[in-house]
Amino acid sequence: MHCDHVPDAPPPPLPTRRLRTGHHLTELGLGAAQFGNLFTETTAEASQHAVAAALEAGIRYFDTAPHYGLGLSEQRLGQALHDTDALVSSKVGRLLVESPETADRLDDDGFVVPATKRRVWDFSRDGILRSVEQSLARLGTDRLDLAYLHDPDDHWEPASSTGIAALVELRDQGVVGAIGAGMNQSAMLTEFVRRTDVDVVMVAGRFTLLDQSALDDLLPLASERGVGVVAAAVYNSGLLSTTTVDSSAHYDYGQAPRAVVERAVRVAEVCERHGVSLPAAAIQYPLRHPAVVSVVTGMRTEQHVRSTADRYRTDIPESLWEELHSSGLAPDPARTS
Repeated sequence: MHCDHVPDAPPPPLPTRRLRTGHHLTELGLGAAQFGNLFTETTAEASQHAVAAALEAGIRYFDTAPHYGLGLSEQRLGQALHDTDALVSSKVGRLLVESPETADRLDDDGFVVPATKRRVWDFSRDGILRSVEQSLARLGTDRLDLAYLHDPDDHWEPASSTGIAALVELRDQGVVGAIGAGMNQSAMLTEFVRRTDVDVVMVAGRFTLLDQSALDDLLPLASERGVGVVAAAVYNSGLLSTTTVDSSAHYDYGQAPRAVVERAVRVAEVCERHGVSLPAAAIQYPLRHPAVVSVVTGMRTEQHVRSTADRYRTDIPESLWEELHSSGLAPDPARTS
């Protein structure tokens, strides 16, 4: 008797949280900036292995941007996710334009790739439409699940008018699912939530064990408006990424001030008392707020993916959050929301 081989079903996804658009994001997402050779070269094969490990771990949300490696991250992610049910977000506002005159040198924005293209800020309708069209081509898909305006800090006027209007148009057409903005600050994201029709925002570094500024403005309003929040850069550039705090580690892309290092050390000591690693607490902390739909961290290799998934799955006693809260080191979002 002949039996066809039935391929193994993929493991079930991690727990998900729902956007008002109906999209379900896994509570842990993979940030693919490093697939674009951020600071150091990696390979398409390593990216493929990382994505396979992420799917195996139950991760179904992946974030990228044209900015990451001048499109290389999107290409590698698209190839690795081909024919999967994962959700992908990318970004608009930095259009990639051919630049043959700089092709003989390396990109000067942190990515180890040839500068065959250059980034041009463009939040016009045409710029947004072209950006999404190019991203879809690199990702090898005809639809983008989530689209964020990328770092519009110095471009509030065009980003909040023509930029958002173009994304709304694409959402209405079904080309894009949910729309929003991603930034390293909470104040302007709060204004996007207050004044525009965004579904989701990505806040980097402003809702972590060391910086809860988003608790003051963004998170309460997002809760009120039903806007999902994705928390990124939860290690604050590395200071919270190791069990023992490295005083030479970066904090918000620069040298960590002594007071911040000392605070991180105190948080790590509390974690140790409760039998929990500092990075595990860093990943799970933002998820204690009901407005947060996912925590996205950068992962380069399958080892990165596995260790991050283990941190997400770590069982953390309530007593840890209680001590951080009562000591004034980090307010418990579950109590303040």
